[in-house]
Amino acid sequence: MQIIDGKATAARLKEEIAAEVKEMTDRGERPPHLVAVIVGHDGGSEAYVANKERNCNAVGFKSTNIPFEEDVTEEELLDCISRLNNDSEVDGIIIQLPLPRHIDSQKVTEAIDWHKDVDGFHPVNVGRMAIGLPAFRPATPSAVMELLKRYGIPTKGKHAVVLGRSNIVGKPAATMLMQKTYPGDCTVTVCHSSTPDIKEKCREADIIVAALGSPGFVTKDMVREGAVVIDVGTTRVPDPTAKSGTRLRGDVDFDNVSEICSWITPVPGGVGPVTNCMLMLNTLAARKGQLPK
Repeated sequence: MQIIDGKATAARLKEEIAAEVKEMTDRGERPPHLVAVIVGHDGGSEAYVANKERNCNAVGFKSTNIPFEEDVTEEELLDCISRLNNDSEVDGIIIQLPLPRHIDSQKVTEAIDWHKDVDGFHPVNVGRMAIGLPAFRPATPSAVMELLKRYGIPTKGKHAVVLGRSNIVGKPAATMLMQKTYPGDCTVTVCHSSTPDIKEKCREADIIVAALGSPGFVTKDMVREGAVVIDVGTTRVPDPTAKSGTRLRGDVDFDNVSEICSWITPVPGGVGPVTNCMLMLNTLAARKGQLPK
């Protein structure tokens, strides 16, 4: 078993991004500008946005956060997005989810100029990705692909099982894995809560991408020897030995599964650290007027 080190990969990515931004600013050009719109005071969302801002500062991006209270109206939020769409010095826009129930999240997502949709959630980007055109892709499944690529893990002709069908991770991960590219060229099976015989399907996989949000779901008896296991799950579970009283746990029973797989991502320290870097790569591409291929 070998560890796929997300922390080390993220550190290299940040160095590469920072070097490109420095070249840009040395030529007298402005740096990339990423704007995050956050509604309310959800602890997880605030932590994500704060981490995003730290990473932006580390690579030389301009980072702006626009906070709204829970009672913001949908019209006010859409007006804000319209202003950002028309601001030529804003390259990327992210709307931190979840939004309050009185706001139509899909309507807000579709209001973003898809050329600035660095989260990759706009239907235009989703459609372009699905047919293999350059597009902004969601950060988490992009991080999965980046780790497979950076570690030179073979994917062509392999059977990949994706556990989870969310629009944020499961569906785009499956789409990327089946594209005629590297990483990709996989035969993909998507499993979810209504899938019968999940254990048997997982045992057939060369690559398992676990994105269910169910701590410890993937057990040793579900993984064939030599498989590659990518754990996207990040759920806080009680831990009386931790200072905070909780710890992050992935969808994979790491201690036991790691005994038989060839490669595995830990939680924390696997997919998570690379996710923010993919958001920054999208923003850098937007600043250059490009779409990632």
